[in-house]
Amino acid sequence: MSKLKAAREQKNLTQEELSEKSKISVRTIQRIEAGTEPKGHTLRALAQALEIEEKTLQDILVIPETNDEVTVPNEVIPELREEQQPQAEINFSHIKIINLSSLLFTLLPPLNIFVPLLLMFTLKQRNSLVRQIISVQMIWTVMAPIVFMLGIFLKLGRQFTLVLMIVIVLSNIFIILRNTAEIDRNKKLYFRLNFNMI
Repeated sequence: MSKLKAAREQKNLTQEELSEKSKISVRTIQRIEAGTEPKGHTLRALAQALEIEEKTLQDILVIPETNDEVTVPNEVIPELREEQQPQAEINFSHIKIINLSSLLFTLLPPLNIFVPLLLMFTLKQRNSLVRQIISVQMIWTVMAPIVFMLGIFLKLGRQFTLVLMIVIVLSNIFIILRNTAEIDRNKKLYFRLNFNMI
């Protein structure tokens, strides 16, 4: 099995889906999986479609093969490995439900964190997407009161404080809804961090 095929299958993509996502022809993907080394635009497009660094993908593809069975090492490409569950078990409907559950508790932090966390275990969706959803909510929950307190210290009046509260709440609603749309369209998050807090 080729290394690109191993990376592609860990993302639960067929050649056709990878082709559609990367805008690279199926024939080119087949050639790369057969051993041709991608360069330039092709390498960038595949790395972006697989949601990994271009350098990381290049490192994977040039590791010399020693046998027919290819495994992608954890230290080379950790984002392709799910610690708790295989990629095939990711249920994007459940992930959308987990993301939207924060919406119900936007006015009641930290329930906007605990409810998705509880659903993560209940629905058995312990993957990087769900961890990112919860991490984004944690950051928002920490930042919202800081921004609110800064607004109060400016002493711009009650109307400003009320408007600030509404803007803070609407910002989280926008984040949740925009991420839901991106999960639906592209199976990834629009607003995400470069790290997980859980």
